[in-house]
Amino acid sequence: MADAGDILTLARSVLATASPDAKADRAREVAALWRAGRAPLPMQGVIPADHPARPDRPRLVAPADVPRRRLNSPAGRVALLHAVAHIEFNAIDLAFDMLARYALDDALADEARTAFIDDWIGVGDDEARHFRLITGRLAELGAGYGDFPAHSGLWDAAMATRDSLAGRLAVAPLVLEARGLDVTPGMINRLVSAGDTVSADCLRTIYTEEIGHVAAGARWFRHVAARAGEDPVTWFQALVRKHFSSGLKPPFNAEARLRADLPPEFYETLI
Repeated sequence: MADAGDILTLARSVLATASPDAKADRAREVAALWRAGRAPLPMQGVIPADHPARPDRPRLVAPADVPRRRLNSPAGRVALLHAVAHIEFNAIDLAFDMLARYALDDALADEARTAFIDDWIGVGDDEARHFRLITGRLAELGAGYGDFPAHSGLWDAAMATRDSLAGRLAVAPLVLEARGLDVTPGMINRLVSAGDTVSADCLRTIYTEEIGHVAAGARWFRHVAARAGEDPVTWFQALVRKHFSSGLKPPFNAEARLRADLPPEFYETLI
């Protein structure tokens, strides 16, 4: 594992990798370089491109054209796992874009930048591991990532905040990832009911670790709000209304959200 530059250059190298497996591997390698002290934080960086490298498959379609995922059949369970794999693939890029785009942002205190990178390197490393976990399960079921159409809604929603760290934190971890906390327990229960306990265990691993990802978003959103002299609850709601027009969908997993330091006053009025 050779040194290859500063941490922002390395983060962009993850974004520039198109092959899904290679992207996951590169994400984990960059995380290891950072933790080994072999990827310094530069004084200045280059803003990453708005669109990371993408493989030829899966074919991207409108959200309404993605196949429905009924879990009462093997094909439906494979389609569900494919959708989860696609989320995790995009989440790798979202974590490394967060790092590459905002690590030097003025919204962060100088003394907080290393901790910010620590958190989002950890998130990106987790997402790469999650992607490998789900694609491994797909392979056991005779399928692979790219076998089904997918959509770019997750990336598109996040990129609406490309010019605002506060907006990105509000939308990506605190709306999009928090939504995963709401829906994943139900998916786990349905997989167990269908007899697919192996896939259910994969989702349990992801669910548990995603609480920490939402918590990282909450922690850095509060940091940025304090630096800006903003009330975090009021500012969060204003940013979500500005950047996420579709609104939030109940029911909410209030217990998991609270464990991630996202109490109901943040989101209940945004339905």
